[in-house]
Amino acid sequence: MNAELPPVAPDVVAAAVEGLTSRLRKKLDAAIEGYAALPVTVEGSVRRVRCGEDAEVVLEPGPSGAVTEAGQAVCTCLLAPRCLHRAAVLGACPVADAESLTASGTGDGDGDGSAAEPDPGGAPATTGAVPDAPSEPARDAPVAPTAAQVTAARGLWSAAAAVLGAGVPAAGAVPQAELLRAAHTARLAGLHRSEAAALRVVRGLRGARARHDGHRLAGLVADLSELLLTTGLLAGEEPDPALLGTARRAYRPGGSLRVRGVCREPVVSATGYGGVVTHVVDDEGRWYSVADVKPGGVARARGAGTATVMIGSGGLDHARLARGGLLISGATVSPEGRLGAGKGVRATAVAGQPWASGPLGALFARPLAETVAERLGGGPGLDPERAEHRVREPVGCDLVVVGTADGQVIAREIRAGRPDEEGVPVRLTPANGHPDLAHTANLRQLAARPGLRIRVIGRLEPDRAATLRPLAVAPLPDTDATLRLPAAWEGHADLGYDRLEGSHFPPPGTLPAAGAVVEPPSDPLAEAPLWRLRRMVEVAVSGGRRAAAEPARDGDRGGAGAALRRGGFRTAADLAGALAAEADRRSRDVFGRTGEADPDAYARAWLAAAVHLAGAERSLVRATWGPREADPVG
Repeated sequence: MNAELPPVAPDVVAAAVEGLTSRLRKKLDAAIEGYAALPVTVEGSVRRVRCGEDAEVVLEPGPSGAVTEAGQAVCTCLLAPRCLHRAAVLGACPVADAESLTASGTGDGDGDGSAAEPDPGGAPATTGAVPDAPSEPARDAPVAPTAAQVTAARGLWSAAAAVLGAGVPAAGAVPQAELLRAAHTARLAGLHRSEAAALRVVRGLRGARARHDGHRLAGLVADLSELLLTTGLLAGEEPDPALLGTARRAYRPGGSLRVRGVCREPVVSATGYGGVVTHVVDDEGRWYSVADVKPGGVARARGAGTATVMIGSGGLDHARLARGGLLISGATVSPEGRLGAGKGVRATAVAGQPWASGPLGALFARPLAETVAERLGGGPGLDPERAEHRVREPVGCDLVVVGTADGQVIAREIRAGRPDEEGVPVRLTPANGHPDLAHTANLRQLAARPGLRIRVIGRLEPDRAATLRPLAVAPLPDTDATLRLPAAWEGHADLGYDRLEGSHFPPPGTLPAAGAVVEPPSDPLAEAPLWRLRRMVEVAVSGGRRAAAEPARDGDRGGAGAALRRGGFRTAADLAGALAAEADRRSRDVFGRTGEADPDAYARAWLAAAVHLAGAERSLVRATWGPREADPVG
């Protein structure tokens, strides 16, 4: 994928690939790889790619900035429009999101001043904005999906099952085009959730095949599981409105809004984007964010911490907003909770509010275990975007630093009203480990002072046992064993920008004992043999059906099933065995000849293993945040 090229609608890419002859389709993957590296000539909004002496592809995006019609992509060669040049250049372009196909661009006054960042791993780009989760769809009168929706879901299931059976190496441009065509059909039928999952899968496949630094195989596995799960339920005519999803709007009216600054967070991506996100809350405790993310990398992220906020008259920078507030009229809000800076938005700076009062006071009074149970709860059918919104919303807690163990910073929760009771052990890890940012250095300062009491705003790490990524810290009220921050910081330190020094801590020898740390807290997720099932599930995606069949062919020589049973994960062992057996299954005709494998049965076996694995891992992580319960996954 070439980030200099404009995004292209899924149906335009699919139609270009479908128009090729079988001979040209065989050359398409190599052509995409070659054309993606060619220089792009920019003439206003027009992009030109010279593919040879007699061939130049010209892309002229529409008002949304995306190529949404076939006529907006032309080639000068004699075979156009059914030529390899045009199809390959379109295949090298990013895939447009659904909102890009309906929006008229950021020039309508609803933007926030941030550039849309292409994600190298294939997932939709984020700027670190704290989301305000959309409201749950109404479930009072479930209605079965229409015949058109069932047909579209079955087509999308078939395309996804084909990609799963092929694996990353064989899921090139042609299988991706079939998935994009099915995604476009799903969009027309109103299956917005399935369409979004399909586009994420295509981006993930491209990232995996191009070996992008930001690609995560686990993310591709989760997206493919979500796609198969939703389309499978819809194909079975499941009457759940949440499976349909909702059409996303770039920004929605938010009316009048008073928000108070909480903290600011530097944002750095692997693709060279950088900036800042300032987190704010309203009087009801709902989270919003103000983002400023553009090309520039870590240098821009450091400078953006004091950049002017685009909302309002421009008299406030992000450092002041994080410690002050805004009174906004005509506010616009994105589905992720990002505040827009449109022409009709007016804002006035107001005084900030201490963490100990207002909506944040209630945040710190709530036990951490309750917050985690709410954020990490939900069944496998939950919309992943809504689940991601919920997990990324910051949490607040009071902690006492215990020290370090095995290279990790260990702290314990101080429970409100029960300061002497031993709380949950929590691992603290940098929100961003880039050496030019202050996160890591500040954590070292905190770790060197066992017994220090602090108030923390952070983000949960949903895939690791009891792990928190701190964004900001503040002194804990009613104790001397806490931070002593400068008055200019107005009560808290943003760990990505403000650097803690010795003068910000109590004098040496004055902190109470916090207890020695001999070893890190127990990590049931790392100790459990579930990694064996995860390896099977991921190998099935990265290597295809043949790779998933290896355990069945060698009699489970690696002992995955036996290890899972010894660990008490009997269901996981059964699902692993069923997946390997189905991957190796081949039908035979009356003459004994091997027939085609059943892609649907294999997809169902893989989906069952993937859904069980995700639920088991999430249950183990959730258990580390509170008292141990009976085995939730056995």
